[in-house]
Amino acid sequence: MDNYTIADNFSLLSKLMDIHGENSFKAKSFASAAFTIEKLTVQLKDTPRDEIFRIKGIGESTGKSILEMLDTQHFTLLEHYLQITPPGILEIMKIKGLGPKKIATIWKELEIESMGELLYACNENRLLLLKGFGQKTQESVRQNIEFYLSNRNRFLYAEVAVTGIQLEKQLQELMAPAAVSITGAFRRNSIIIDEIEVLIAAPVAIVQQQLAALPGFALTETLDKHLVWKLDEKVKVVTHTCAPADFFSELFITTAAPAFMDKFNAAGGAAHLKAAASEEAIFSAAGMDYIVPALREGQNEIEQARLHQLPTLITAADIKGIIHSHSQWSDGEYSLEDMAVAAKNQGFEYLVISDHSRSAFYANGLQPERVAAQQVQIDELNKKLAPFRIFKSIEADILNDGSLDYPDEILATFDLVIASVHSNLKMMEEKAMSRLLKAIENPYTTILGHMTGRLLLSRNGYPVDHKTIIDACAANGVVIELNAHPRRLDIDWTWLPYALEKNVLISIDPDAHSIEGFHDIHYGTLAAQKGGVTKANNLSSYTVDMLDSWLQQRKKSKNILL
Repeated sequence: MDNYTIADNFSLLSKLMDIHGENSFKAKSFASAAFTIEKLTVQLKDTPRDEIFRIKGIGESTGKSILEMLDTQHFTLLEHYLQITPPGILEIMKIKGLGPKKIATIWKELEIESMGELLYACNENRLLLLKGFGQKTQESVRQNIEFYLSNRNRFLYAEVAVTGIQLEKQLQELMAPAAVSITGAFRRNSIIIDEIEVLIAAPVAIVQQQLAALPGFALTETLDKHLVWKLDEKVKVVTHTCAPADFFSELFITTAAPAFMDKFNAAGGAAHLKAAASEEAIFSAAGMDYIVPALREGQNEIEQARLHQLPTLITAADIKGIIHSHSQWSDGEYSLEDMAVAAKNQGFEYLVISDHSRSAFYANGLQPERVAAQQVQIDELNKKLAPFRIFKSIEADILNDGSLDYPDEILATFDLVIASVHSNLKMMEEKAMSRLLKAIENPYTTILGHMTGRLLLSRNGYPVDHKTIIDACAANGVVIELNAHPRRLDIDWTWLPYALEKNVLISIDPDAHSIEGFHDIHYGTLAAQKGGVTKANNLSSYTVDMLDSWLQQRKKSKNILL
């Protein structure tokens, strides 16, 4: 059992104890232990048993619980609370905005034990009867429930990427010599996946027989030539079947978004689908260049293909440096030197270190004196690691009034500034726009970070007028970040074509809080491809010399001098 599992168990136990009205001091001790364990750099399973009790934040009770989990893979106390807690309450715990105390009140006073009951109670204004619940709280709970219910059984692409790739390989081996390919939204690299679709050139009866014998596959629905499965009781898998002669035609059709097929058919493409020898042959017969699956969304790609103007899409190999990263100076997992050395060893030319600014107290944001100290260290590391370079940056909070989190004399010391909203996210569009536009107009803002603040499948972003924001970035020479963290992927790829039309630079940034986070540029690149981004459109594809020159010219144009 690893540290994260142990910490999660302690965190869950603490919440359940609060819900059941147990001793608050004891509940807090488990919560505190969870926090401590999450920050450990060594696995508890590899730590001598007597040393576990010497870890600051681990007491006698929590220490014994750790040993129980390591030795038995069970946690008796947690299992007890899980047994006496209705399953619906455990689901309600997933709703944002409801802490243990409020859940206990809802359960005990309204006798609500399921998500459906809670939503009904919100619609009936029953929560207003409870102490500590107002109209705003009730509406927030209702919206969060509806958001949660609408997103069950949906996954981030990153969460099922390995599953989809392995599934395709497994079925290709199982069904050989029949042709097999992943298709649908997964093949288009959609950022949210409702189901993994697979096309198999074999009779439906044979597909059903073969897959039913595989471990983890459960047939849930039969639809003519399509079978619906549940894989490992979690992921929905749809298998499409066809005759071998129709494989490429069906692959073309099942891959495409509906809007793409509508435009393709309107352009006369339907006549070229029958018994095609390949997807390339279909496009060629229709008088178009080959359109990669990621672009088959029904934007302007068909017109581009007919005019031979399709872009050469960016790849992860085109990323030359890591822009937007955090170290132990704020809330990162590794030291600045560790982050820089890892970036250098992975072949990157530079690292833009952008720890949190002072208002982000929850993330150990940098006060002015710590900014100066970090910049001294950067100078020392740049001498040591040359020609690799660390650029001085900050992720400056955009404050409520739209100003940035430091005075100009401090902002001027950075090579570049990433401006982001982290607080008071529940804004109406007027407030959000006023706040963002003022930050964009600030001459020190180089990059607008995660434009809407969204967390995919968890939190809607604040409402913004994307066109107005993009126009403002174009007017002020501000780069728009495509935050590559798979839970953000913000700006949404559907707005990238408009940004490119306005000649706004995009920056695919991992927002890395660890060395492992560098890998997220892979997901950012996939999203960027869907929006037609090339390496020339992307700031993090600049070489170290190109970036340095671009930043110097930008500062000169803004009259920014140290």
